Amino acid sequence: MKNRKVTRSLTPYLWLLPSILLMTVFILFPIFEVFRTSVSKVSKAGIIKGFAGLDNFSKVVGSATFGMVLKNTLVWTIVVVGLSTLIGFVLALLLNNKFPGRKAARAVVVFPWATSLIIQAGVWKFIIDGDFGTLNTLLMKLGIISAPMNWTPSPAAYFAWECWVGIFVTIPFVTFCVLAGLQSIDEAFYESATVDGAGFWQKLFHITLPLVRSSLTVSTVLNIIYVFNSFPIIWTITKGDPANRTDTLVTYLYKQAFYKGRTGEAAAISVIGFLILCVCASIYMVISLRKEEQDA
Repeated sequence: MKNRKVTRSLTPYLWLLPSILLMTVFILFPIFEVFRTSVSKVSKAGIIKGFAGLDNFSKVVGSATFGMVLKNTLVWTIVVVGLSTLIGFVLALLLNNKFPGRKAARAVVVFPWATSLIIQAGVWKFIIDGDFGTLNTLLMKLGIISAPMNWTPSPAAYFAWECWVGIFVTIPFVTFCVLAGLQSIDEAFYESATVDGAGFWQKLFHITLPLVRSSLTVSTVLNIIYVFNSFPIIWTITKGDPANRTDTLVTYLYKQAFYKGRTGEAAAISVIGFLILCVCASIYMVISLRKEEQDA
């Protein structure tokens, strides 16, 4: 009997052991290695030669380029997450209504998210090309412009286009997260509100938003993480050029690690990004949970 009890108590842990081992090997150990590298002296060959303290962090933070890259990253994340959440929410409201071709419309909306980011970025890079881009070709055939236009005359214009591509590929994720929340709302709430004389905006702010808040919280937190760490769009369109003017932390640390051989500084940048994400996600989660508790 004792052996059976011991076996039963150990069985759940044995089933969890493979997952724990996988997390340790592929998540915890790499995180530990990044933190260790960030406080170490590392040769260009990637060999750790000793403890460096906070030297790598001071070099990174003391660089004039880092401030610009950090600003780009924050702007990129706020713009892409903010606008994609707003547009995705509106689109989810529209797709939640019954109309002919609704299934086809939902299938079309999911295409940008289902396609590889590299392919999406490559397509948009070709679209906005000043010499052979399809955008200029279309506008000239429609008679809107008479000659090809340069759609990327400055680094700021390039960065704005990158933000648009980020928004375009992120909207479907938000849309379907919110749509899942909308479909779980009982129609009786809206019917009761209609009987009480509530209008569209009253239903939106007093029924829809409170009941889909959990879906919005999940989509927003995941989007902050995904967009903050997004590499393919920036790298495919500009590679952070010219002169790091369109770089984000991810592309910047990639250059430091693989172009300049500064592995220690790249690891320090990675740690800084990791801490920023932890703080932002924690703040957002705390605010969201407090609102849910107040509503309850």
